[in-house]
Amino acid sequence: MTPFDVAHHSKPAATGPTLIDGFGRTVRYLRVSVTDRCDLRCVYCMAEHMVFLPKAEVLTLEELDQIASSFVGLGVKKLRLTGGEPLVRKGFMGLVESLSRHLKTGALEELTLTTNGTRLAQFAKDLVRFGVKRINVSLDTLDPVLFKSLTRGGDLAQVMAGLDAANAAGLSVKINVVALKDTNEDEIPDMISWAHGRGYDLTLIETMPLGDTGEDRTSQFLSLAKVRDTLSSFWTLTDIPLQTGGPARYVRIEETGGRLGLITPMSHTFCEACNRVRLTCTGVLHTCLGHEDEMDLRAVLRGPKGLSGLEEALRLAIAGKPEGHDFHISEGSAPTLARHMSRTGG
Repeated sequence: MTPFDVAHHSKPAATGPTLIDGFGRTVRYLRVSVTDRCDLRCVYCMAEHMVFLPKAEVLTLEELDQIASSFVGLGVKKLRLTGGEPLVRKGFMGLVESLSRHLKTGALEELTLTTNGTRLAQFAKDLVRFGVKRINVSLDTLDPVLFKSLTRGGDLAQVMAGLDAANAAGLSVKINVVALKDTNEDEIPDMISWAHGRGYDLTLIETMPLGDTGEDRTSQFLSLAKVRDTLSSFWTLTDIPLQTGGPARYVRIEETGGRLGLITPMSHTFCEACNRVRLTCTGVLHTCLGHEDEMDLRAVLRGPKGLSGLEEALRLAIAGKPEGHDFHISEGSAPTLARHMSRTGG
């Protein structure tokens, strides 16, 4: 038996109970970072010269499978695989294939991922084959020169080829755009028109104060309330009650016929209905993106109780999930949290 065969025969921690926090919110959504490594160095996400984790500290793919499957056994219905860039992790498609068994049983409703798109040309067909139906692609500009600058060396043509491959494979695509003041601010309407013209949804995200990237977050921050006001001056934005499991609030733009999501951790919190937790590639569980709360599931899994100790640890962690985050950006201030977004999982 291979390690993944063992995973296929292991039972989740429980089959019926759900994970409910101290504020009555049911956790249905797990974001799993499979690596802190990436082939880009986006200015709001990473330092230019990142020091990545030693491989010995990173969970094996089998351990990632075991923890994710334990969450599925406790009622989690959506798994999002992230990084860093998940597609750079060696053997990653084996993990996707293994986790897809939960789609076949109906225990899991959706298996998806967030990617920068650089490797989609290689992997799009296999993602579809293993049950992935939609993906998020992080893309902050359509200008090749600005793209190279924002990613510190990336090639926009490579991402566009990946998007073409995703279209050909039948993947539904949502574009994630981090709104950056005086950088891509003026390009946002054109990006929305481009995305909607290709049949993509697009979500705008406010930059968050996570990790020291060597950039001034104050100069980067752009309130999406301001962006919405600008868009409303020439488009008709209609609020719609769409729920995709994440924190975005959606509007339909009548003139383009497409949907626009707004994620506003800074200008308007969305914590009252939070159903999400994050697992880092080292096995640390964060129940809130904006707090230094953590549960070391790697220690649990590699400890004397092994897999059998996970359910107790998960319930304990979820019970302590904070009511809300406390992000702030002010001139000259340090990041709210020391950890980089690439380590937490984008």
